Amino acid sequence: MKVLAINGSARKDGNTAILVRAVFEELENEGIETRMEQLHGLKLSGCVACYECFKRKDKRCAVTKDALNGLIEAMLEADGVILASPTYFADVTAGLRAVIERAGMVARANGDMFARKTGAAVVSQRRGGGMQTFNSLNAFFFISQMVVPGSSYWNFGFGRDIGQVEGDQEGMKTMRDLGRNMAWLMKKLAC
Repeated sequence: MKVLAINGSARKDGNTAILVRAVFEELENEGIETRMEQLHGLKLSGCVACYECFKRKDKRCAVTKDALNGLIEAMLEADGVILASPTYFADVTAGLRAVIERAGMVARANGDMFARKTGAAVVSQRRGGGMQTFNSLNAFFFISQMVVPGSSYWNFGFGRDIGQVEGDQEGMKTMRDLGRNMAWLMKKLAC
């Protein structure tokens, strides 16, 4: 089994990546292969509403000037998908919003191709706004007919400077619990 995480942070290996790696540790302990794609430095644009994906039905976005189709392919290959974002003005980053819009549209155009995969949201935040970020990520999973595991709290970690999130003991525990629950769910769905 494989889990792909897409880290929407503008910071490579920042707090959001630290939280994802805490989830990965538990997944790997359960024998699940993990991979993180970081959007840092990528220029991704949102959906242009051309609807070519509905005409072509080739599991690809018609806009090919960026890395999005590679991310869609990785999502298709994975059994589970983690979308991770820092909180920017009470929501997901622009790069991750582009992934949600375009991958979501391609999925719907191709028979809901992410249906019944496992999906999990991971959110880092300095102080507030994280609930909206969490809800935006989960909205993608739910409209994609994905199955979402819970954790011991909402999947947040608090910290501004890189590494501060490691001092959020409850946030780190939440990520470890999420990893264990995601592994359990994926194994049940594979039966």
